[in-house]
Amino acid sequence: MRSKKKGMSAANRTALWTAPFLALQWPLLHFLYPSMGLPWVPLLSGIAIFASAYLLSWAAEVAEVDIPPALAVGLLALVAVAPEYAVDVYFAWRGGQDPVYVAYATANMTGGNRLLIGIGWAMVVLVYGWKHHKREVRLEPRLRLETAVLLAATLYSFLIPLKKTLSLLDTVFFIALFVFYFSRLLKSGAAEPAVEGPVAVIQRWPRARRWPLVLAFFILAAATIGLASHPFAEGLLSTGRRWGVDEFILVQWLAPLASESPEFIVAILFALKSRPTAGFNTILSSTVSQWTLLVGMLPLVYAISRGAAHPMELDPRQLEEIFLTSAQSLFGVVILSNLRFTFREALTLFVLFTTQAFYPMFESRLGLSSILVRNIYAWSYLGLSAGILLYSAGIRRDFGALGRSLFRARPE
Repeated sequence: MRSKKKGMSAANRTALWTAPFLALQWPLLHFLYPSMGLPWVPLLSGIAIFASAYLLSWAAEVAEVDIPPALAVGLLALVAVAPEYAVDVYFAWRGGQDPVYVAYATANMTGGNRLLIGIGWAMVVLVYGWKHHKREVRLEPRLRLETAVLLAATLYSFLIPLKKTLSLLDTVFFIALFVFYFSRLLKSGAAEPAVEGPVAVIQRWPRARRWPLVLAFFILAAATIGLASHPFAEGLLSTGRRWGVDEFILVQWLAPLASESPEFIVAILFALKSRPTAGFNTILSSTVSQWTLLVGMLPLVYAISRGAAHPMELDPRQLEEIFLTSAQSLFGVVILSNLRFTFREALTLFVLFTTQAFYPMFESRLGLSSILVRNIYAWSYLGLSAGILLYSAGIRRDFGALGRSLFRARPE
């Protein structure tokens, strides 16, 4: 039975009006002032992508009322990665015409994946532990499926630095893995994700009033992301060139941060309200989507743009970034394999990520090259993973059992 309808609070009403306004401002301003320069182009288009990510997330969550819960989980995972996907696909498409852009596609992909694990995963546990004086978060057994799929994608990704390319063979594997994961979701009867804020109120509206808003949000967000991804990406590159900032760093961290921030904020709000698993579920599903569908689409889009089945050739820096991302992901899977995420593990993830991500700012003072530092961090992740597996028989047993999770329905 639908709960009694409640009025919308001032905070929810403000959020519900602000997000569409921030998304709509870019198409309007871009039409009225097509010759806008720096820093307004990357700033305003980035804000529009940020707001569109909220609209997509809200629309998908409201739609949960009328679709099966398992499908809702998969839809949320796809929707969450859409803004990141749009920017990265743009770089891959341009890479088929200008090889310089291949590096930016790789930078955006590795940055997005490392942000989700190093910031998104970690902050849920750190905020929950700080606010409620808890030392760990116990995850739902049904998340073994996501963890197992992430392990499969991670292990395969270690082949990419050995091959030195991203090819259509990788497309086949990663997209097939995503399709397999999505099909398991549909069969598993996944629990319905928890919602709050404006979504919780809108879900109680009558269907005739609810669905026009859902469609409007989807259309506005999709149109805005389509219009904003190109200028945002090029604006970041122009900003780097003008201000002497490494373009690779801007694309790797600033672009994913704009698209991932809504997920982080929602997850942190759930953690503050003593519901860490509710926020963590979506972030983990988004990580799986990025490690499968997003990575798999890059060589496909590149090949279509180039007009030939040619692989994306990766330079030494891109190979190091992928190796580091794979190593971090493996460490994350080892941590999650026993479905207990401790405060100490989250702090380790956070510290390792932030110190590595910000190291280039201090490279000239500390004297160690970024190349050496990336390799040190990658092998540190692998060493920690091996150490945990050797030290803990329980985690070793749970880690070894992940493969079986791929072929059984997740628990209710």
